[in-house]
Amino acid sequence: MAPLSSSEDIGVQNLAITLIPGLPNDLGALILAFVPYAHHARLKSTCKSWRRFFSSKTLISLRQNYVVAPQLLCIFPQDPSIFSPYLFDPKNLSWCPLPPMPCNPHVYGLSNFISISVGPHFYVLGGSLFDTRSFPLDRPSPSSSAFRFDFSTYSWELLSPMITPRGSFACAAVPELGKIVVAGGGSRHTMFGAAGSRMSSVEMYDIGKDEWVALDGLPRFRAGCVGFFLGKEFWVMGGYGESRTVSGVFPVDEYYRDAVVMELKNGSKWKELGDMWEEGERRRLGKIVVVEGGGQDVLGIFMLDRSEIFRYNMICNRWIMETAIPKRASDDSSVGFIALDGELHLLTLLNINDSTTESRRSRQHKRSAALLIQIYHPVTRTWRSLVAKPPFPPLDFKTAVMCTIRL
Repeated sequence: MAPLSSSEDIGVQNLAITLIPGLPNDLGALILAFVPYAHHARLKSTCKSWRRFFSSKTLISLRQNYVVAPQLLCIFPQDPSIFSPYLFDPKNLSWCPLPPMPCNPHVYGLSNFISISVGPHFYVLGGSLFDTRSFPLDRPSPSSSAFRFDFSTYSWELLSPMITPRGSFACAAVPELGKIVVAGGGSRHTMFGAAGSRMSSVEMYDIGKDEWVALDGLPRFRAGCVGFFLGKEFWVMGGYGESRTVSGVFPVDEYYRDAVVMELKNGSKWKELGDMWEEGERRRLGKIVVVEGGGQDVLGIFMLDRSEIFRYNMICNRWIMETAIPKRASDDSSVGFIALDGELHLLTLLNINDSTTESRRSRQHKRSAALLIQIYHPVTRTWRSLVAKPPFPPLDFKTAVMCTIRL
């Protein structure tokens, strides 16, 4: 193991209190840095020296440089300015609450925002919300706000707002370049199943400069889409554009079956790909995750469609059946789907007392809902599962927002 860098060594020595009796502080700091992140909050109360160490920037630096840290899951059950987000460590089945996002007294009900991580930070971008200063009061508005949570200071920071307010948009990051790209979106809120605006604008955030710049817009209006990077190419898949009405009253979205791609360089234009499935094969794109391998390699792009998982074949531009879910959820739409450490994780609520009928027991039934996590390894093509007990009321994965971060 390499010795501590000068900045890390200075940070450890500045603690001025022994971390582990009988050991030099640099060695004690390395030992404590290997403790899983989700346990840090509880260990702060052990003694003053541990509180200072587990609250220092030195800890994050040590974990980034010396610890092969697992990816953690960050879950936003509801509006993060009201309800605290949580970190979940699947390997240790431990939970860690995070501070709520700064609150604006004039807005409420934030939904359809995007959370994404870059290094020891995660970002909360845009979304749809209600503004008490707008009229009518029951009409949601898109948000342009951008927040960053810094784990080294354990605090939120308000960043420069996006050029165009948006929610339900495509978003991806290029950590090595310090960039975040957002595309499309609109004003739809989770309380309303239809309506809302759509847009085609694209912009890129420079993390170092804290500024947004406009890029070439999408070929068409597109909201509810998903975005990711493959090498230097930014992909935007699925989503909806125009809408039609049934019986002249009920609005119904027209979903896209294609994808568009743009290389991230000056003067780049969007390249349109054909339809990824045939008419009648499915109504819309399912939930998408990208599984990364070592370095910048991508093991595959996967889609959850009802009770089946498909893998995207770039050569034929089609979704190929990969596997079926061992235990299907009662509600196919309320399933969390995310990639962690090269594996696919499907999260569903597991109710313990299915036979309960009385109202009092029904309330207990809701409080006792556990989380069933079914894990698929795309290389070995094997399944395993585990059960976790969240420290908050049952999740609604139709509205909850999730991202991963390596700490």
